[in-house]
Amino acid sequence: MCKVIAIANQKGGVGKTTTALNLAASLAATKRRVLLVDLDPQGNSTMGSGVDKNSLANSSYDILIGGVPVKEVMVPGGEGGYILVPTNGDLTAAEVHLLDMEEREFRLRKALADVLEDFDYVLIDCPPSLNMLTVNALVAANSVMIPMQCEYFALEGLSALMETINKIRERHNPGLSIEGLLRTMHDPRNNLTNDVTEQIVKYFGDKVYRTIIPRNVRLAEAPSHGLPVLLYDRLSRGAQAYLALAGEILRRDDPPTPDAA
Repeated sequence: MCKVIAIANQKGGVGKTTTALNLAASLAATKRRVLLVDLDPQGNSTMGSGVDKNSLANSSYDILIGGVPVKEVMVPGGEGGYILVPTNGDLTAAEVHLLDMEEREFRLRKALADVLEDFDYVLIDCPPSLNMLTVNALVAANSVMIPMQCEYFALEGLSALMETINKIRERHNPGLSIEGLLRTMHDPRNNLTNDVTEQIVKYFGDKVYRTIIPRNVRLAEAPSHGLPVLLYDRLSRGAQAYLALAGEILRRDDPPTPDAA
């Protein structure tokens, strides 16, 4: 059964797109069928997959506004082993157009329904704001993954995101759950990092992934080459961290059964 995960945080610069790209590639490396949906008008997941956002025949805008089937928009995600729904700046206009459309919150969910049986995981890279695009992602998703830096303002942003998630549950998607909180750009030498970690673990418990994504130069360099870090430098700390995250997700979704004996 396919699982749809929205990767969301209205705060920019927290490693959201980095997580979308590298988790997609890491899950694909375990032979899972993965679809990555770029729902951020900046198109960083598209470019980071080695796809030129300026020469797209169709994009996620055409799915949401033009009713173009997802299968007509999908392209290979470069060498990452996953399939990509790309985007570009056209998506900026979608926010305005959606306001006048019927069932505007459900456009993405209805579009993805046609392809869910073809994939094990659908990852949605959301924009860094709580707008109608993010609402579409949350309504379409089974769960939300929240990448966050361990800093004071991250906790404040987390509170606003949780409010939005609760509203989506009440109004449109009662089954929406928290997939997990992912600590990114982690520096264990920073005392504030450890204090924030303590607070989120206290509040969210085992929803906080054990895997921590470190600050890593190779991780930052990989997108400019149109590659996930797994293909850019498999032995880097960043690549190993995202492989570990994929493993943690798979164990949660399919825990080993104890021996019958």
